[in-house]
Amino acid sequence: MEALVLEHPSDLHLRDVPRPTLGPRDVLIQVRACGICGSDVHGYDGSTGRRIPPLIMGHEAAGEVVEAGPDVLRFAPGDRVTFDSTVSCGDCAFCRAGDVNLCDTRQVLGVSCADYRRNGAFAEFVAVPEHIVYRLPEAFPFRKAALIEAVSIAVHAARITHIAPGSTAVVVGAGMIGLLAIQAFRHFGCATVLAVDLDPAKLELAHSLGADQTFLAADPDLLPKLLAATTGGQGADIAVEVVGAQPSVTTAIHAVRRGGAVTLIGNLSPTVEIPLQAVVTRQLRLQGSCASAGEYRECIDLIESGAIQVDPLISAVAPLREGPSWFSRLHAREPGLMKVILTP
Repeated sequence: MEALVLEHPSDLHLRDVPRPTLGPRDVLIQVRACGICGSDVHGYDGSTGRRIPPLIMGHEAAGEVVEAGPDVLRFAPGDRVTFDSTVSCGDCAFCRAGDVNLCDTRQVLGVSCADYRRNGAFAEFVAVPEHIVYRLPEAFPFRKAALIEAVSIAVHAARITHIAPGSTAVVVGAGMIGLLAIQAFRHFGCATVLAVDLDPAKLELAHSLGADQTFLAADPDLLPKLLAATTGGQGADIAVEVVGAQPSVTTAIHAVRRGGAVTLIGNLSPTVEIPLQAVVTRQLRLQGSCASAGEYRECIDLIESGAIQVDPLISAVAPLREGPSWFSRLHAREPGLMKVILTP
């Protein structure tokens, strides 16, 4: 089969590789669409240490079942499906409690690190365990299905934040996940959503997708303006940080009211400093949000109903063979590019 192989940092090639082997509880999926995630772009150059070559990357995907292992019960060839990026065991205490994203032996498709290597879906075929596979409605486009994983991250973050009806939220970062978080947090009860980013074009898109007001991150008066947009100037009830960098984490913490909550999704930087006294003396709650935990069916419904829009986020749909060029353009931060979907 053809696959896009990361052979060295910043060095991708289309290669002929063996089909994945199929375990008794696995399904073999012919990939119809696979999105390039920001984490793939950051891993592509070797900077994160979680895409150690050689590796087939890709974890935001959908396709058709072509073969099922002998112990598979729910799927058969011809089924249109998507699948979780997290490969969980299904048996540990976390999995039994529904926290599959915290699984003791958690792996991520398309990731290679010190602990494991798991080839992903920038390929004609991928094999995944049955319990992480979800059926798609017949008319659900594969290009939209390739964004379900990203939507699930935003929905999971909203679910664990405990949003009170009428809340105000600040979303710091208006990239892919930030734009989905704007929609998810509004859907789950936020009456006002404010968006912060460095890029005016992203802020314009954020406004079109539901942000009430937008703010440039580089504005020296950012914080006073953010606070002025909240009730009584006290700060937002919730801040959602989706970058994972020092300045945006600091902004998120200072943007909430006393007793407010900060949900941290971004993890670009391995470590950041926090303004400890601001957190302690204002009794803030800092909540990490990791991947998703079974929200895929809900996300399919949200996309299908239009409650969360994904089409405006798709910049291009291109053949797998053009993957190296698109990775290079995304890595160079070409203006206007958001989600690129590759089709094997």
